[in-house]
Amino acid sequence: MAAINSLMAELDERTIASRIGIAHDEVRMQYHLGSNTVNNFDQFSNIITDYYNYHYTNCVSRGGRLAASEAYGRAKELLEREYRKRNGDIVTAFNDAHDGTNGGMRNVLDTIADGLKLETIERYMIDVFDRYVAPNSWDDKVEMIRQFISYCGSMLSSSIVVTQPQRYAHDYSGLIKSYIEGLQRTSAMFRRM
Repeated sequence: MAAINSLMAELDERTIASRIGIAHDEVRMQYHLGSNTVNNFDQFSNIITDYYNYHYTNCVSRGGRLAASEAYGRAKELLEREYRKRNGDIVTAFNDAHDGTNGGMRNVLDTIADGLKLETIERYMIDVFDRYVAPNSWDDKVEMIRQFISYCGSMLSSSIVVTQPQRYAHDYSGLIKSYIEGLQRTSAMFRRM
C-alpha cells in the first residue's frame, strides 16, 4: 500500500502544479506580445514560431532551441489539434489573431502554452507510473493499476473499465489521459465555486 500512496502523492494536483504548471504559467506571462493582432500570416507564423521556441527552451528542454521549421511545425500541429476541438484549424487561429476575436493573438499563445504544459504533465505522469509500476511483474502491474483505479476511479472517464485493471497494465496512457481530464474537471469546478 505504501507504493500507491507514494505514486498518488506524486500525482497530486498541487505536486504537479509546483513541479510543472507554475513554471509553464510564469513563462507564458513573461513573454511580451507587442500587439494582440497580426497584420498577415507571415507575422502570425513568426510569432508562433518564436513563442514556441521561447516556451520550449524555458520549460521543456531547459536551454536547447529548436530549428525554426521544427518550432513552427510543432506550434502549428498543437494549434491544429486544439482548434480542431472547436471545429477550427490553423486558419481559424490566424483569423482570431488577425481580427482580435476570441482573445486574439494572446489566446493563440495561451493555447500553445497550455498544450506544451499538458504534454509535459503527461510525460511526467508516465515517468511516475514507470517508477512505481514494476515492468517485469505482470501481477504487480495489475495490482498497482487496480489500486490506482480504486483510489481515483470517480475522477476517471466512463470509458475506463474500472473492473478490468489488466486492460491498462501494459499501456496506461489512456488511464493517464483520463486522470488528467478528471483533474482538469475537478479544478474547473473548484474555480467556479
